[in-house]
Amino acid sequence: MDYFQGVVTDYLVANRCTFVNSELLIQLDEGKRLKGRHWYCDAAAVSFADDTLYLCEVTYSKTMTGLGNRLLDWNNHWVDVKKAIHRDFKIPGTWTIQPWAFIPEQYIEVLEKRLKKLPAVPGVGFMPYPKITSLEAVVPWKYDVEDR
Repeated sequence: MDYFQGVVTDYLVANRCTFVNSELLIQLDEGKRLKGRHWYCDAAAVSFADDTLYLCEVTYSKTMTGLGNRLLDWNNHWVDVKKAIHRDFKIPGTWTIQPWAFIPEQYIEVLEKRLKKLPAVPGVGFMPYPKITSLEAVVPWKYDVEDR
């Protein structure tokens, strides 16, 4: 875990309705870690307030290549990603599964350009457009650490 993953995790758990599991393994094939069919998600944030599992990724890459590719991969396998999450983590089928990227503010536009390959209107088989939050917004002096 790099330094900013810890900062993001602290930000997430400052909301008392949210619980976090870091370095979550998403494995499409039960019992097997096949190339291109499993990923380690930086953090999974379970929000009981809005019945959502957030798949959180943290990066400060200038190109957003790795994060962009990860999100596009998830989108291409979204039905299987959701099945694996429901199977392995027992998240109720009624819950939303939402990607959430934490990146430097100056690179938000770069990531949005990379994500233009996502369908404009997500359908049944496509992931929701990722929530994007700047790393600058999650530093502890920007929110109430007792209850975000």
